Amino acid sequence: MDLLDLLGRRWTLRVLWELRDGSEYGFRQLQDRCGGMSSSVLATRLAELRDAGIVETSDSGAQKLTPEGSELVERLIPLNEWAQRWGA
Repeated sequence: MDLLDLLGRRWTLRVLWELRDGSEYGFRQLQDRCGGMSSSVLATRLAELRDAGIVETSDSGAQKLTPEGSELVERLIPLNEWAQRWGA
């Protein structure tokens, strides 16, 4: 239930989606990719995702998925595919 609570928070899935391909983004880059998200919300979401072991900060200061985060995103792909069929 804790994971579902985290994933249900506004912008959490968008952050994961932007990091899904293994890309690393600095804070401002990630904020730009998540158009419309305030810096305070992004900082909060990143902190929550780091605490959960899903996102980490690289040595260069960029945000990226952990191996656990990558596995989580892989498991969300079928849900995205289902949602696309459902919405069609």
